[in-house]
Amino acid sequence: MGDDARLRTVVALAQAMAAAPTLRDVARAAAEGARTAMDGSFAAVSVWERERGRLRVLANVGELRGDEEEFPEDESYPVHDFPEITGFLHRRWTDGGEPRAWLETADGSGDVPGTRRAAVLRRRGRGCCVVAPIVLHGRAWGELYVAREADRPVFDRADADFATVLASVIAAGIAQTERLEEVRRLAFTDPLTGLANRRAVDVRLDEALERHRADGTVVSLLVCDVNGLKTVNDELGHEAGDRLLERFASVLSLCGAMLPETLVARLGGDEFCLLAVGPSADEVVRVADEICRRAAELELGEGVACGVASTGDPIGPVRSARRLFRLADAAQYRAKAARTAKPVVAGREGADDAEDAVIRLADEAEAARPAGDRRRIRGLDV
Repeated sequence: MGDDARLRTVVALAQAMAAAPTLRDVARAAAEGARTAMDGSFAAVSVWERERGRLRVLANVGELRGDEEEFPEDESYPVHDFPEITGFLHRRWTDGGEPRAWLETADGSGDVPGTRRAAVLRRRGRGCCVVAPIVLHGRAWGELYVAREADRPVFDRADADFATVLASVIAAGIAQTERLEEVRRLAFTDPLTGLANRRAVDVRLDEALERHRADGTVVSLLVCDVNGLKTVNDELGHEAGDRLLERFASVLSLCGAMLPETLVARLGGDEFCLLAVGPSADEVVRVADEICRRAAELELGEGVACGVASTGDPIGPVRSARRLFRLADAAQYRAKAARTAKPVVAGREGADDAEDAVIRLADEAEAARPAGDRRRIRGLDV
């Protein structure tokens, strides 16, 4: 392949990675682009998981053999089986040089003789491979691996140098993807507790209500206020108050895991919520009971006030996210006003909609607030 053709493959690889939405898709695009650029029969991109001491394969492309899968569930190898990762690679740049790819062959005549890769090449009918370190922020992030069949020409030093260039392009693409994923994570995550934030709830709730309108999927919203946060802040300091919020967040997360398809979030201040999509209203109320019980056992605070609104209960039509929030807020307000340690559930305080105190309260709040405003129900004459 001439220089112009190789340049075009590098550009195509970078473009494919830029268009990939997730790290897994980026890894596949990188592997496929490198395989094409180097005229290989197989390629893989792996990540070095230091905490596990393993090299984990993210994507395999090309002619797959044996147990190789395009997106393996957990194809990983102990790093000590590949000492060149921690030895050969690091010596290249800790001594002032740059990381470079190396060649390995099925007959063991490559740059790093005596590794396990030669045996793997023979077992899978491949004759040679190029391994290029993927380096991010001055550290080995993982590797690019490109192989050819046994009846194909063996890679040479020029091929290895080209693989080094490809690995640099791949590293830049991965770094960009990680930055974007971090931005997305921060945009939908509460920084104190690590739970989802209000923006994430709004997005998920809109999607859930579309499902509800389409097929009747039950959507339930649980809203909690942490009682006694101001007292903790005033008497013990805001660090103690933050600790209370973090501990209740752990309780909410643990209980939320009891239900499938559940999002647990901090809406702001002392207000949290749990959004369940699919489980019945009774299942959600049982979890709400457990949340209240565990919150009351925390060494800080005074438990929680909890309200639940579910399309599985007789609460009337729910045509908007705002309506479900109003109902959950109203139920939570009733729980706080009554100082009850149990959740209050919309639609379960009266024989019908007209007699249910929570629904009446939500209706009055709806009439009193501007359209689109979902502020807390406070100071309403009930």
